[in-house]
Amino acid sequence: MDAADVLWRLLAVLLAFLLLPLIVGQAEHKAMAHMQGRVGPMYAGGFHGWAQLVADGVKFAQKEDIVPSGADRRVFQLAPAVALLPYLVVLIVIPVGDGDAVGQVVDAGVFFVLAVMGVGVLGSLMGGWASANKFSLLGGLRTAAQLLAYELPMLLAAASVAMAAGTLSLPGILDAWQWWWLPWQIIGGLVFFTAGLAELQRPPFDAPVADSEIIFGAYTEYTGLRFALFLLAEYAGIVVLSALTAVLFLGGWHGPSAGELGWVWTLLKTALLAFVVIWLRVSYPRLREDQIQRMAWTVLVPLALFQIALTGVVKVVIQ
Repeated sequence: MDAADVLWRLLAVLLAFLLLPLIVGQAEHKAMAHMQGRVGPMYAGGFHGWAQLVADGVKFAQKEDIVPSGADRRVFQLAPAVALLPYLVVLIVIPVGDGDAVGQVVDAGVFFVLAVMGVGVLGSLMGGWASANKFSLLGGLRTAAQLLAYELPMLLAAASVAMAAGTLSLPGILDAWQWWWLPWQIIGGLVFFTAGLAELQRPPFDAPVADSEIIFGAYTEYTGLRFALFLLAEYAGIVVLSALTAVLFLGGWHGPSAGELGWVWTLLKTALLAFVVIWLRVSYPRLREDQIQRMAWTVLVPLALFQIALTGVVKVVIQ
């Protein structure tokens, strides 16, 4: 790729990074309004509450920026950026359409994106530790426990796809992807998506921000735009998780007229998975901490290992 292609790619990714998380946030407002009868988000701006997102942005901008007197000021202020920026880096290397060669720059693209996503979770740990608040610290410790538990099944599930394709490159995986992988890799896809939800602390895995127990966990002391950055990081994480799941397990740009409309298929699959994330928040209650850990170690890890074994058997039989 020449410099102009790289520049256009960076501009497109930056635009997507600014818009897609906001669109997901707006969609979550509307989906919850319809599914739970929450009439509030349906009024702002008139028709269908179109200005709800604008109202939220104005509200956050008007809030006072407060740093607790006992907090570690530098770490406290840095935490929102650490939580948000890794998702921008991941979006740069996710292939969108057929012939998108940006991901080829990183040969081990699968492990690269998973490693960078793990850095984003550190923002919650930093905020919880630096806030000088026992509830924030407890929320940060719960975040650490979920990261340790769910990083392993997520990595194993992604490894099964890399084994099937014979490459760690994201474009390479898409080039090798076949439609019959859908039933073959479905277990790995479910494990990957579930583990990603837990790492994002999305319901029903939101024990680190359980308002009925620890106020709002690591984010309790944050106000104004710093708090908004944490929310933006959550929605950016939903976009990245949905896009990665679509690329690894649903074929990404594969579909009818993939040559011209490949990017459309990627966006549609990403949007569908993002709606599933929202639907899970509306439909399922929060799991207890012991249930979260039990699901990781006794359910997801064995399933991921089974998927790897199945992939190995299929590869041997085919070859």
